[in-house]
Amino acid sequence: MGHITKFVLGLMLVLAVACSRTPPGGRGGASAVYVGGTVPQLGDHKPHEWRNGHPYNHAVHGIDISRWQGDIDWGRVRGSGVSFAFIKATEGGDHSDPAFARYWREAAAARLPRGAYHYYYFCRSGADQARWFIRNVPRERGSLPPVLDIEWTNSRTCPQRPAPAEVKREASIFLDIVGRHYGQRPIVYTTVDFYRDNRLGDLRAEFWLRSVADHPRMTYPGQNWAFWQYTGTGAVPGIQGNVDLNAFAGSSSDWARWLSTRLTR
Repeated sequence: MGHITKFVLGLMLVLAVACSRTPPGGRGGASAVYVGGTVPQLGDHKPHEWRNGHPYNHAVHGIDISRWQGDIDWGRVRGSGVSFAFIKATEGGDHSDPAFARYWREAAAARLPRGAYHYYYFCRSGADQARWFIRNVPRERGSLPPVLDIEWTNSRTCPQRPAPAEVKREASIFLDIVGRHYGQRPIVYTTVDFYRDNRLGDLRAEFWLRSVADHPRMTYPGQNWAFWQYTGTGAVPGIQGNVDLNAFAGSSSDWARWLSTRLTR
């Protein structure tokens, strides 16, 4: 083998390793086509090969959690590069997450921006669910905007799948009532199938989109978004087991500007 051939093969090997490295500090972090960007100390228990834009090319990352995360070391979470947390508060018109109040206090004590989310059920009206959310979530200065998590449920007690017009009408009622109370219109979290089935693109909202197999620009073409949930099997120091990981759409400067306009006052 000639010297030039050896050199070319060696260079190709170096480039291949550089392009498929595990993110610094990550535990089993996603590999393959990562090409740069700000990398928090996060990982993934089931890493995915991203071909159309790696989540770690985004500078700002956060988590969303519920009771199933158990005890959390919030100092370690914040120190790992997590910049925000959305915490499950309520579900339907009569269920509240038993860990919400504790997580709400602990995240604030760690000086981590946090907001609350509501999991929507189609067997109760948007107005009923808005009132239930307001009853359980304090209107607290400096909190992130509330979130409406609306997706198809697999509940045996609430199997309804309303028509798109009804879905958007009731969701809008929830958004209006909750938005007036907290002074910030809620963010809407949704999934690919629900978004398509109900043509949610015309809903007046800021979106948080789930897309665990490809970049949102591929799965939600043409849709603007503020947050991207890119895995449900994330690894975060201070949390045992899997956790949802999310990226903010903009830069660190964009994040600071977003916070300046979207925090509860």
